[in-house]
Amino acid sequence: MASLLTSPLTKPKPFFLSSPPRPLTAPPPLNLAGISLTHNQKLAPFKLPSLVSSAFKKRDVAASAAAASETGDDYRRIMLSDVMVKKKTDKAVWWEREWTSMDFGAVAVVVSMHLLSLLAPFQFNWRAVSVAFVLYIVTGLLGITLSFHRNLTHRSFKLPKWLEYLFAYCGAQALQGHPIDWVSTHRYHHQFCDSDKDPHSPLEGFWFSHMNWMFDTNTITQRVGEPNNVGDLEKQPFYQFLKNTYIWHPVALAAALYAMGGFPFIVWGMGVRIVWVYHITWLVNSACHVWGNQAWNTGDLSKNNWWVAALAFGEGWHNNHHAFEFSARHGLEWWQFDMTWYVVRFLQAIGLATEVKLPSEAQKQRMALTSDSS
Repeated sequence: MASLLTSPLTKPKPFFLSSPPRPLTAPPPLNLAGISLTHNQKLAPFKLPSLVSSAFKKRDVAASAAAASETGDDYRRIMLSDVMVKKKTDKAVWWEREWTSMDFGAVAVVVSMHLLSLLAPFQFNWRAVSVAFVLYIVTGLLGITLSFHRNLTHRSFKLPKWLEYLFAYCGAQALQGHPIDWVSTHRYHHQFCDSDKDPHSPLEGFWFSHMNWMFDTNTITQRVGEPNNVGDLEKQPFYQFLKNTYIWHPVALAAALYAMGGFPFIVWGMGVRIVWVYHITWLVNSACHVWGNQAWNTGDLSKNNWWVAALAFGEGWHNNHHAFEFSARHGLEWWQFDMTWYVVRFLQAIGLATEVKLPSEAQKQRMALTSDSS
């Protein structure tokens, strides 16, 4: 579903949720010497958000809320959070805008998987449930969180190529898009986090950040352009192969499941499993920028959310992640459950994961909200 940045821009569309006018305060001086990381080899091969042009500085939640209350504009607060968003005045534009074939395709896949999963009570058996659970681990943990996110997007560790490609193939079976587009979108999210160029910020509404952003490829292209931040993947024939043949791999898996267990395996192994992995992935984009707490001065809306971390193999420690994007470990405290990190640590112990990156104490001190934070 991340394969949404391929349609050319056909016409500009207005942004409905933009930052309201607010009094400007002088920002603290930027000490470039102070940002230099102690692990030079840990920099990912794309621009870090802290070095993004000042034209796209991240938003301050408290300042946005104060500005909203001081202006006459119509704002609303996302339920049980401090995130203020401007109300949309023209709801019809969602339906009247120009829809591309990619938009229709994305809607068709998402809707069909949800409809298929509704048949689960009528196709229940324990073998089918077991298949769905195993594929949840294989595609969700090994494929999305470990491969697509921590390995390919942020280069938090290195794997032998055969294992890197195997895990990436598992990610393609999650039906969230091929690695090149998935990684490109996520790198843009970090580069322009919670700004007008962020592909999926909750400042445009919870449901926009959760899933609606995927169904408007023109707006995504208008914001960030065509993917040009994944040269490290584009030069590898394997990822080009997955890009060109992407849709056939889930189809092949569905055929294999049907051969092994009939229609119940399709309902549970494809429908239920894919919808479940969809939403735990999307909750990182939505819930983890709306509900939770912040331990680090990241300048964006990212939050640590324990229940998303439990569902999404440690991805819910999202403020930790935005503070130290290069880190292979997101649950930085001993009590912060991070299943993806435990797998990486195991791979490191047996010699398969190398150059595993973690934040230093000096880096933690620089990002701490208070001087006595750990």
